[in-house]
Amino acid sequence: MTDRRTRRRGAAALAAALLVAGCGSSTTPSSTPKDAQMFTNPVVRTDAPDPQAIRVDETWYLFHTNAGGRNVPVLTSPDLVEWTEAGDALPELPAWADSGKTWAPEAIKVTPGRFLLYYTVADRSSGRQCVGRAVADKPVGPYRDDSTGPLICQAELGGSIDASPFRDTDGSLWLLWKNDGNAVGVDTWLWSQRLSDDGLRLVGTPTKLLKQTEPWEGTLIEGPFFHRHDGKLFLFFAANAYDKDTYAEGYAVCEGPTGPCVKAPENPILKSNTAATGPGHASLVEKDGRTWLLYHAWPPGQEGSTDPGRQAWLDELVWQNGKPVVKGPTGTPQPRP
Repeated sequence: MTDRRTRRRGAAALAAALLVAGCGSSTTPSSTPKDAQMFTNPVVRTDAPDPQAIRVDETWYLFHTNAGGRNVPVLTSPDLVEWTEAGDALPELPAWADSGKTWAPEAIKVTPGRFLLYYTVADRSSGRQCVGRAVADKPVGPYRDDSTGPLICQAELGGSIDASPFRDTDGSLWLLWKNDGNAVGVDTWLWSQRLSDDGLRLVGTPTKLLKQTEPWEGTLIEGPFFHRHDGKLFLFFAANAYDKDTYAEGYAVCEGPTGPCVKAPENPILKSNTAATGPGHASLVEKDGRTWLLYHAWPPGQEGSTDPGRQAWLDELVWQNGKPVVKGPTGTPQPRP
């Protein structure tokens, strides 16, 4: 009897020791309170090129270039880190468009209960990539494009791609895009033009803002978006070949949505390192007083590969002396937004 009690006491002591050590417990080192406050890039590990995200209420919605048989994949997240697939935001293309090249979608809330999605798509008539627009009553979609043709299609300049909507501080709506000049051997320009209040039409005339001029940019610039900080208007853009390690992100400062714009001498502000290759085509998000750059990148040395492709990364952008500085690409654990 004494031996049995001794054995039971010994077994209980061993079980308690194992529980304290974490063996047999549901708690693992990666789920401790300290580690739960951290995350490690990429935040989307599947192919998710040209990511853009908006926040509606307490949920983030991320849109990216076609993948997995979806025209515009959409993901949702409560925190910008943990993303869940939410289907196809644009399940049906308009009658004038062909599938397979639905790229660089960006969404904006126009009014309560009304959201617009601007996207690049293959225009059957011109044979070029052009910009369309679609409407939904929920940020996740489904978005519908009832137009009879593209919103923008500069066929003689190679087509129009990479549309990005922007609401300025005076309430005006604007659209940025790129003419796809590198497709036909001409200059690639970033353009801006005023949108109607409902976001469905362009108003006035388009303005050329920037083209490729610097050695690091190679033969093209693309993926533009506006962001205001402390009253200054910043124009961010990507440059160089998307499937090379020379692809990178830079910025310019503009006097207004129609320019003029001056490129930063410290460009590029995001480029390849040992953590990621070819980072770019970004967008900005703000959460709890911090600014984050959401962008795509290849795993190191895998530029141009289809598995896993261009993953979505998230790194903090800080403002030093009024200039944006990106803390990345970062492949080690960092505090969550």
